[in-house]
Amino acid sequence: MQKIDVAGSTVDFFKVVKDGLTTYRFDTSKCGPPDPMVNAMAGLRLLDDSSKLIMTNHKAPGGLFPKVEQEFDYEIENLNDGTVEVTFTKKEGSANTTDFTQNSCGG
Repeated sequence: MQKIDVAGSTVDFFKVVKDGLTTYRFDTSKCGPPDPMVNAMAGLRLLDDSSKLIMTNHKAPGGLFPKVEQEFDYEIENLNDGTVEVTFTKKEGSANTTDFTQNSCGG
């Protein structure tokens, strides 16, 4: 895995390319708001049809999903250590509708 710079991020991001699929990964499981939302929005900007973003967090970022669900699909996996992994992919044929400046929790 290669460490990469991601504009607007506050944690380390990593990238790996395998069989034509690019996977980006970051971990905000030790961070408090607004870091999970800020970093998810920064990472989602990277996605295209041949990539995915994996976020490790202390819980599913419920406030994020309504902001991105028109453009991105996501799957949540509960890990044995109590954290979650959320895998985001860009929806096939989706328009670029996400307002990436909406990166606060609002709650």
